[in-house]
Amino acid sequence: MGVLRSTQSLQAEVDELRASLLVDGGRGAAVGWRRSAGHADAKRAPGGEAGGAAARTVCVTGGISFVGFAVVDRLLRQGYTVRLALETQEDMDKLREMEMFGEDGRDGVWTVMANVMDPESLHRAFDGCAGVFHTSAFVDPGGMSGYTKHMASLEAQAAERVIEACVRTESVRKCVFTSSLLACVWRQNYPHDRRFPTIIDENCWSDESFCRDNKLWFALGKTAAEKAAWRAARGRDLKLVTICPALVTGPGFRRRNSTASIAYLKGAPAMLSDGLLATATVETVAEAHVRAYEAMGDNTAGGRYLCYDHVIQQPEEFAELERQLGLPCRAAAAAQGSDDRPARFELCKRKLARLMSSRRRCTYDTYYPVAFD
Repeated sequence: MGVLRSTQSLQAEVDELRASLLVDGGRGAAVGWRRSAGHADAKRAPGGEAGGAAARTVCVTGGISFVGFAVVDRLLRQGYTVRLALETQEDMDKLREMEMFGEDGRDGVWTVMANVMDPESLHRAFDGCAGVFHTSAFVDPGGMSGYTKHMASLEAQAAERVIEACVRTESVRKCVFTSSLLACVWRQNYPHDRRFPTIIDENCWSDESFCRDNKLWFALGKTAAEKAAWRAARGRDLKLVTICPALVTGPGFRRRNSTASIAYLKGAPAMLSDGLLATATVETVAEAHVRAYEAMGDNTAGGRYLCYDHVIQQPEEFAELERQLGLPCRAAAAAQGSDDRPARFELCKRKLARLMSSRRRCTYDTYYPVAFD
Protein backbone atom coordinates (compact mmCIF):
# COMPACT_ATOMS: atom_id res chain seq x y z
CA MET A 1 0.00 0.00 0.00
CA GLY A 2 1.36 3.36 -1.01
CA VAL A 3 3.84 5.01 1.29
CA LEU A 4 3.66 8.81 1.35
CA ARG A 5 6.94 10.43 2.42
CA SER A 6 8.56 13.83 2.52
CA THR A 7 11.73 14.42 0.46
CA GLN A 8 13.77 14.71 3.66
CA SER A 9 12.49 11.44 5.09
CA LEU A 10 13.01 9.69 1.75
CA GLN A 11 16.61 10.87 1.62
CA ALA A 12 17.10 9.52 5.13
CA GLU A 13 15.76 6.18 3.91
CA VAL A 14 18.24 6.18 1.02
CA ASP A 15 21.11 6.84 3.42
CA GLU A 16 19.96 4.04 5.71
CA LEU A 17 19.49 1.62 2.81
CA ARG A 18 22.93 2.35 1.40
CA ALA A 19 24.51 1.79 4.81
CA SER A 20 22.59 -1.45 5.27
CA LEU A 21 23.65 -2.70 1.87
CA LEU A 22 27.30 -2.02 2.59
CA VAL A 23 27.45 -3.37 6.12
CA ASP A 24 25.17 -5.91 7.72
CA GLY A 25 24.15 -4.86 11.20
CA GLY A 26 27.64 -3.64 12.13
CA ARG A 27 29.13 -7.11 11.82
CA GLY A 28 31.20 -6.22 8.79
CA ALA A 29 29.67 -8.84 6.52
CA ALA A 30 28.57 -7.82 3.06
CA VAL A 31 24.83 -8.02 2.57
CA GLY A 32 23.88 -11.01 0.47
CA TRP A 33 22.56 -9.41 -2.71
CA ARG A 34 22.99 -12.30 -5.12
CA ARG A 35 23.50 -12.26 -8.86
CA SER A 36 20.72 -13.58 -11.04
CA ALA A 37 20.96 -15.50 -14.26
CA GLY A 38 17.93 -13.62 -15.48
CA HIS A 39 14.16 -13.40 -15.21
CA ALA A 40 12.59 -16.80 -14.67
CA ASP A 41 8.87 -17.22 -15.29
CA ALA A 42 6.93 -19.40 -12.88
CA LYS A 43 3.77 -21.13 -14.06
CA ARG A 44 1.07 -22.42 -11.76
CA ALA A 45 0.79 -26.18 -11.94
CA PRO A 46 -2.52 -27.66 -10.80
CA GLY A 47 -2.14 -29.16 -7.35
CA GLY A 48 1.55 -28.43 -7.08
CA GLU A 49 4.25 -25.82 -6.66
CA ALA A 50 6.24 -24.14 -9.37
CA GLY A 51 9.51 -25.96 -9.77
CA GLY A 52 13.18 -25.14 -10.22
CA ALA A 53 14.40 -21.56 -10.35
CA ALA A 54 10.87 -20.29 -10.97
CA ALA A 55 9.82 -21.24 -7.44
CA ARG A 56 12.55 -18.96 -6.08
CA THR A 57 11.19 -15.82 -7.74
CA VAL A 58 8.99 -13.62 -5.53
CA CYS A 59 7.60 -10.10 -5.57
CA VAL A 60 7.75 -7.73 -2.58
CA THR A 61 5.53 -4.67 -2.34
CA GLY A 62 6.92 -1.84 -0.25
CA GLY A 63 10.39 -3.32 -0.68
CA ILE A 64 12.20 -0.13 0.31
CA SER A 65 10.14 0.39 3.47
CA PHE A 66 11.61 -0.51 6.87
CA VAL A 67 10.01 -3.96 7.03
CA GLY A 68 10.05 -4.51 3.28
CA PHE A 69 13.77 -3.96 2.94
CA ALA A 70 14.48 -6.42 5.76
CA VAL A 71 12.28 -9.03 4.05
CA VAL A 72 14.07 -8.46 0.74
CA ASP A 73 17.45 -8.83 2.43
CA ARG A 74 16.39 -12.08 4.10
CA LEU A 75 15.04 -13.48 0.83
CA LEU A 76 18.21 -12.66 -1.08
CA ARG A 77 20.34 -14.27 1.60
CA GLN A 78 18.34 -17.46 1.10
CA GLY A 79 18.83 -17.48 -2.65
CA TYR A 80 15.58 -16.00 -3.91
CA THR A 81 15.27 -13.71 -6.90
CA VAL A 82 13.26 -10.67 -5.80
CA ARG A 83 11.14 -8.27 -7.79
CA LEU A 84 10.60 -4.95 -6.03
CA ALA A 85 7.18 -3.47 -6.75
CA LEU A 86 7.66 0.29 -6.41
CA GLU A 87 4.77 2.70 -6.01
CA THR A 88 6.21 5.89 -7.48
CA GLN A 89 8.81 7.05 -9.95
CA GLU A 90 10.45 8.82 -7.02
CA ASP A 91 11.10 5.46 -5.39
CA MET A 92 12.59 4.16 -8.63
CA ASP A 93 14.80 7.23 -9.03
CA LYS A 94 16.12 6.92 -5.48
CA LEU A 95 17.03 3.28 -6.05
CA ARG A 96 18.93 4.27 -9.17
CA GLU A 97 20.75 7.02 -7.29
CA MET A 98 21.99 4.42 -4.82
CA GLU A 99 23.75 2.59 -7.69
CA MET A 100 23.60 -0.64 -5.73
CA PHE A 101 21.61 -2.81 -8.14
CA GLY A 102 22.73 -1.66 -11.55
CA GLU A 103 20.53 -2.99 -14.34
CA ASP A 104 17.43 -5.02 -13.63
CA GLY A 105 18.33 -8.56 -12.69
CA ARG A 106 21.71 -7.69 -11.21
CA ASP A 107 22.30 -9.20 -7.77
CA GLY A 108 18.96 -11.01 -7.86
CA VAL A 109 16.85 -7.82 -7.69
CA TRP A 110 14.35 -6.63 -10.30
CA THR A 111 12.24 -3.48 -10.13
CA VAL A 112 8.78 -2.79 -11.52
CA MET A 113 6.26 0.00 -11.11
CA ALA A 114 2.95 -1.05 -9.54
CA ASN A 115 0.06 0.92 -8.10
CA VAL A 116 -1.62 -1.08 -5.33
CA MET A 117 -4.95 0.49 -6.23
CA ASP A 118 -4.61 -0.71 -9.85
CA PRO A 119 -5.18 -4.47 -10.23
CA GLU A 120 -3.80 -4.48 -13.78
CA SER A 121 -0.45 -3.02 -12.73
CA LEU A 122 -0.29 -5.47 -9.83
CA HIS A 123 -0.96 -8.37 -12.17
CA ARG A 124 1.92 -7.27 -14.39
CA ALA A 125 4.20 -6.92 -11.38
CA PHE A 126 3.31 -10.35 -9.99
CA ASP A 127 3.38 -12.23 -13.32
CA GLY A 128 6.22 -14.78 -13.32
CA CYS A 129 6.55 -14.83 -9.51
CA ALA A 130 5.69 -17.87 -7.42
CA GLY A 131 4.86 -15.80 -4.34
CA VAL A 132 4.07 -12.29 -3.12
CA PHE A 133 5.07 -10.54 0.09
CA HIS A 134 2.71 -7.63 0.69
CA THR A 135 4.62 -5.46 3.18
CA SER A 136 3.76 -1.89 2.22
CA ALA A 137 1.48 0.44 4.20
CA PHE A 138 -0.07 3.88 4.11
CA VAL A 139 1.50 6.56 6.30
CA ASP A 140 1.21 10.34 6.43
CA PRO A 141 4.44 12.12 7.44
CA GLY A 142 2.61 15.46 7.29
CA GLY A 143 0.50 14.71 10.34
CA MET A 144 1.48 13.94 13.93
CA SER A 145 -0.92 11.01 14.09
CA GLY A 146 0.71 9.40 11.07
CA TYR A 147 -2.61 7.91 9.98
CA THR A 148 -6.12 9.05 9.14
CA LYS A 149 -9.59 7.54 8.87
CA HIS A 150 -9.41 7.81 5.09
CA MET A 151 -6.18 5.79 5.06
CA ALA A 152 -7.90 2.99 6.94
CA SER A 153 -10.41 2.72 4.11
CA LEU A 154 -7.69 2.80 1.46
CA GLU A 155 -5.75 0.12 3.31
CA ALA A 156 -8.66 -2.31 3.10
CA GLN A 157 -9.26 -1.55 -0.58
CA ALA A 158 -5.61 -2.07 -1.44
CA ALA A 159 -5.46 -5.37 0.47
CA GLU A 160 -8.40 -6.75 -1.48
CA ARG A 161 -6.87 -5.69 -4.80
CA VAL A 162 -3.51 -7.22 -3.98
CA ILE A 163 -5.13 -10.57 -3.19
CA GLU A 164 -7.32 -10.41 -6.28
CA ALA A 165 -4.19 -9.76 -8.36
CA CYS A 166 -2.47 -12.75 -6.74
CA VAL A 167 -5.43 -14.96 -7.56
CA ARG A 168 -5.57 -13.70 -11.11
CA THR A 169 -1.85 -14.21 -11.73
CA GLU A 170 -1.31 -17.77 -12.90
CA SER A 171 2.21 -18.13 -11.50
CA VAL A 172 1.42 -16.97 -7.94
CA ARG A 173 0.73 -19.74 -5.45
CA LYS A 174 1.38 -18.08 -2.08
CA CYS A 175 1.07 -14.69 -0.40
CA VAL A 176 2.50 -13.51 2.91
CA PHE A 177 0.60 -10.46 4.13
CA THR A 178 1.99 -8.01 6.70
CA SER A 179 -0.73 -7.09 9.18
CA SER A 180 -0.22 -5.86 12.75
CA LEU A 181 -0.64 -6.97 16.35
CA LEU A 182 -3.07 -4.05 16.56
CA ALA A 183 -5.47 -6.15 14.49
CA CYS A 184 -5.75 -8.47 17.51
CA VAL A 185 -5.77 -6.44 20.74
CA TRP A 186 -8.47 -3.73 20.67
CA ARG A 187 -11.85 -4.93 21.85
CA GLN A 188 -14.56 -3.56 24.12
CA ASN A 189 -15.63 -6.70 25.95
CA TYR A 190 -13.05 -9.44 26.14
CA PRO A 191 -14.17 -12.26 28.48
CA HIS A 192 -12.09 -11.83 31.61
CA ASP A 193 -11.36 -14.09 34.57
CA ARG A 194 -9.99 -12.05 37.47
CA ARG A 195 -7.82 -14.96 38.57
CA PHE A 196 -5.97 -15.31 35.26
CA PRO A 197 -5.13 -12.96 32.39
CA THR A 198 -7.06 -13.32 29.14
CA ILE A 199 -4.89 -14.86 26.41
CA ILE A 200 -4.52 -12.85 23.21
CA ASP A 201 -3.44 -15.05 20.31
CA GLU A 202 -4.03 -15.52 16.59
CA ASN A 203 -7.72 -16.26 17.19
CA CYS A 204 -8.37 -12.74 18.52
CA TRP A 205 -9.51 -9.84 16.35
CA SER A 206 -9.77 -6.16 17.15
CA ASP A 207 -13.28 -4.73 17.16
CA GLU A 208 -13.61 -2.32 14.23
CA SER A 209 -16.42 -0.40 15.92
CA PHE A 210 -14.33 0.05 19.05
CA CYS A 211 -11.39 1.28 16.95
CA ARG A 212 -13.63 3.67 15.07
CA ASP A 213 -15.27 5.04 18.23
CA ASN A 214 -11.86 5.65 19.82
CA LYS A 215 -10.25 7.01 16.64
CA LEU A 216 -7.68 4.23 16.57
CA TRP A 217 -7.29 4.61 12.82
CA PHE A 218 -4.06 2.64 12.43
CA ALA A 219 -5.56 -0.34 14.26
CA LEU A 220 -8.76 0.02 12.25
CA GLY A 221 -6.85 0.06 8.97
CA LYS A 222 -4.79 -3.00 9.82
CA THR A 223 -7.83 -4.92 11.04
CA ALA A 224 -9.98 -4.04 8.04
CA ALA A 225 -7.16 -4.74 5.59
CA GLU A 226 -6.36 -8.15 7.00
CA LYS A 227 -10.02 -9.16 7.06
CA ALA A 228 -10.38 -7.96 3.46
CA ALA A 229 -7.40 -10.09 2.46
CA TRP A 230 -8.85 -13.21 4.07
CA ARG A 231 -12.24 -12.63 2.47
CA ALA A 232 -10.67 -12.19 -0.96
CA ALA A 233 -8.58 -15.36 -0.58
CA ARG A 234 -11.38 -17.55 0.76
CA GLY A 235 -12.17 -20.45 -1.56
CA ARG A 236 -9.54 -19.36 -4.09
CA ASP A 237 -6.49 -21.14 -5.44
CA LEU A 238 -4.09 -19.14 -3.26
CA LYS A 239 -2.37 -19.89 0.02
CA LEU A 240 -2.36 -16.93 2.39
CA VAL A 241 -0.54 -16.33 5.67
CA THR A 242 -0.68 -13.12 7.70
CA ILE A 243 2.08 -11.94 10.04
CA CYS A 244 0.89 -9.65 12.85
CA PRO A 245 3.99 -7.89 14.22
CA ALA A 246 4.12 -5.68 17.29
CA LEU A 247 5.76 -2.25 17.12
CA VAL A 248 8.70 -2.83 14.76
CA THR A 249 12.06 -1.63 16.06
CA GLY A 250 15.69 -2.14 15.13
CA PRO A 251 18.63 -0.18 13.73
CA GLY A 252 17.41 3.05 12.17
CA PHE A 253 13.75 2.65 13.15
CA ARG A 254 13.60 6.17 14.62
CA ARG A 255 14.49 7.65 11.23
CA ARG A 256 13.00 5.14 8.85
CA ASN A 257 9.85 4.04 10.68
CA SER A 258 8.98 6.90 13.00
CA THR A 259 5.69 7.85 11.35
CA ALA A 260 4.29 4.32 11.48
CA SER A 261 5.62 3.96 15.04
CA ILE A 262 3.81 7.10 16.18
CA ALA A 263 0.59 5.87 14.58
CA TYR A 264 1.03 2.48 16.25
CA LEU A 265 1.42 4.05 19.71
CA LYS A 266 -1.92 5.81 19.74
CA GLY A 267 -3.60 4.26 22.77
CA ALA A 268 -0.25 2.99 24.07
CA PRO A 269 -0.90 3.84 27.77
CA ALA A 270 -3.92 1.53 27.75
CA MET A 271 -1.92 -1.20 26.01
CA LEU A 272 0.86 -0.81 28.58
CA SER A 273 -1.49 -1.16 31.56
CA ASP A 274 -3.20 -4.17 29.97
CA GLY A 275 0.07 -5.99 29.14
CA LEU A 276 -0.39 -5.59 25.37
CA LEU A 277 2.38 -3.13 24.43
CA ALA A 278 5.07 -5.16 22.70
CA THR A 279 7.95 -4.70 20.26
CA ALA A 280 9.50 -6.85 17.55
CA THR A 281 12.90 -6.34 15.93
CA VAL A 282 12.77 -5.93 12.17
CA GLU A 283 15.06 -8.95 11.79
CA THR A 284 12.57 -11.15 13.67
CA VAL A 285 9.70 -9.86 11.56
CA ALA A 286 11.58 -10.54 8.32
CA GLU A 287 12.54 -14.05 9.43
CA ALA A 288 8.91 -14.80 10.34
CA HIS A 289 7.79 -13.75 6.86
CA VAL A 290 10.28 -15.97 5.07
CA ARG A 291 9.86 -18.95 7.40
CA ALA A 292 6.10 -18.82 6.92
CA TYR A 293 6.46 -18.57 3.15
CA GLU A 294 8.71 -21.60 2.95
CA ALA A 295 6.52 -23.68 5.27
CA MET A 296 3.40 -22.92 3.23
CA GLY A 297 4.66 -25.19 0.46
CA ASP A 298 3.76 -28.35 2.33
CA ASN A 299 0.94 -26.89 4.46
CA THR A 300 3.02 -26.69 7.64
CA ALA A 301 2.11 -23.00 7.93
CA GLY A 302 -1.27 -21.37 7.63
CA GLY A 303 -3.50 -18.69 9.10
CA ARG A 304 -2.28 -15.87 11.33
CA TYR A 305 0.92 -15.47 13.37
CA LEU A 306 1.50 -13.02 16.21
CA CYS A 307 5.08 -11.75 16.09
CA TYR A 308 6.86 -9.97 18.96
CA ASP A 309 10.12 -10.21 20.91
CA HIS A 310 9.43 -8.23 24.06
CA VAL A 311 6.42 -7.10 26.07
CA ILE A 312 6.94 -3.67 27.66
CA GLN A 313 5.90 -3.90 31.30
CA GLN A 314 7.63 -0.99 33.01
CA PRO A 315 6.68 2.69 32.57
CA GLU A 316 10.41 3.47 32.32
CA GLU A 317 10.68 1.36 29.16
CA PHE A 318 7.67 3.11 27.67
CA ALA A 319 9.15 6.50 28.55
CA GLU A 320 12.40 5.63 26.77
CA LEU A 321 10.50 4.54 23.67
CA GLU A 322 8.58 7.82 23.63
CA ARG A 323 11.81 9.77 24.11
CA GLN A 324 13.41 8.04 21.14
CA LEU A 325 10.44 8.92 18.95
CA GLY A 326 10.23 12.50 20.21
CA LEU A 327 6.76 12.01 21.72
CA PRO A 328 5.38 13.72 24.84
CA CYS A 329 5.93 11.47 27.84
CA ARG A 330 2.76 9.62 28.85
CA ALA A 331 4.48 6.96 30.96
CA ALA A 332 3.69 8.66 34.27
CA ALA A 333 -0.03 8.76 33.51
CA ALA A 334 0.07 5.13 32.42
CA ALA A 335 1.80 4.14 35.66
CA GLN A 336 -0.81 5.94 37.78
CA GLY A 337 -3.62 4.30 35.89
CA SER A 338 -2.31 0.80 36.49
CA ASP A 339 -2.52 0.96 40.33
CA ASP A 340 -0.07 -1.96 40.53
CA ARG A 341 -2.76 -4.28 39.26
CA PRO A 342 -1.70 -7.38 37.32
CA ALA A 343 -2.14 -7.13 33.56
CA ARG A 344 -5.58 -8.16 32.35
CA PHE A 345 -4.18 -9.78 29.23
CA GLU A 346 -1.30 -11.96 28.13
CA LEU A 347 0.06 -12.15 24.61
CA CYS A 348 0.75 -15.60 23.18
CA LYS A 349 3.05 -16.30 20.22
CA ARG A 350 3.26 -20.06 20.71
CA LYS A 351 2.16 -20.74 17.15
CA LEU A 352 4.97 -18.64 15.65
CA ALA A 353 7.50 -20.10 18.10
CA ARG A 354 6.66 -23.58 16.83
CA LEU A 355 7.09 -22.45 13.25
CA MET A 356 10.41 -20.74 13.91
CA SER A 357 11.86 -23.67 15.87
CA SER A 358 10.68 -26.48 13.61
CA ARG A 359 8.97 -26.04 10.28
CA ARG A 360 7.42 -29.49 10.43
CA ARG A 361 6.29 -29.66 14.03
CA CYS A 362 2.89 -28.08 13.42
CA THR A 363 1.23 -29.82 10.47
CA TYR A 364 -2.30 -29.31 9.18
CA ASP A 365 -4.17 -31.79 7.02
CA THR A 366 -5.77 -28.97 5.08
CA TYR A 367 -5.10 -25.29 4.59
CA TYR A 368 -7.59 -24.05 7.15
CA PRO A 369 -9.70 -20.86 7.01
CA VAL A 370 -9.56 -17.99 9.45
CA ALA A 371 -12.51 -16.98 11.62
CA PHE A 372 -13.14 -13.28 12.27
CA ASP A 373 -14.95 -13.63 15.60
